[in-house]
Amino acid sequence: MNKIISIANQKGGVGKTTTTINLATSLSAVNKKVLIVDADPQGNASTGIGITYDDRTPSLYELIVKRDFDKKAIKKTIVPNLSIIPANTSLAAAEVELTNINKREFVLSDILVQALNFDYILIDCPPALGFLTINSLVASSSVIVPLQSEFFALEGISSLMKTVQLIKEGFNPKLNVEGILLTMVDKRNTLSSLVEKDVREHFGEIVYKTTIPRNVKISEAPSHGKPAIIYDVNCSGSMAYIGLAREIINKQG
Repeated sequence: MNKIISIANQKGGVGKTTTTINLATSLSAVNKKVLIVDADPQGNASTGIGITYDDRTPSLYELIVKRDFDKKAIKKTIVPNLSIIPANTSLAAAEVELTNINKREFVLSDILVQALNFDYILIDCPPALGFLTINSLVASSSVIVPLQSEFFALEGISSLMKTVQLIKEGFNPKLNVEGILLTMVDKRNTLSSLVEKDVREHFGEIVYKTTIPRNVKISEAPSHGKPAIIYDVNCSGSMAYIGLAREIINKQG
């Protein structure tokens, strides 16, 4: 059985795509077979893992519109054991095209059940609680919530938690919160430390012990079409994502 994890937060710029790419790479490095599903019409996960725009057909959009799986949509990446179903801007139309379809919440779930032989499937969700994010959560066994270490961090997370609860009650009883991941943490910044303290007090054990620091190499890596872990394995950001992978694997026992 593959484990399907959505990386979700309706707030933009919190590190969803960075987390998807680098967690996937870290899991691949310990011989796990991993598939990234780029469910964001911006296609940043596809770009960040080195998939050119010309090599994104068929993309997730074609699979959703046809409501069927096509193994040609799975593209190999520069990382051994890591593949991706890419996205391009056409995916934005999926929100509109599937509004009147019967059982529209289950379209992605029905597609991914045919993606066999993966230990982990990580879905990079768009920064909105629309059709694509709901489909991702219905298809998933759990969700990781990246949370930027800043003043407005807790604003909006309650909406996501309510959405997770509604999906759990209405569509997917096995869905749970895998963990909350603090990103862009600056230990020198008093506010960053206060936010971390606040989040840990509020959410307790579901907050990962691992935190992701602000790191120049993490920011540079996507422009080279590489995960940070390949761009610079020794940087603090890479080491943090390796630690996160270890924490997730250990948690599963």
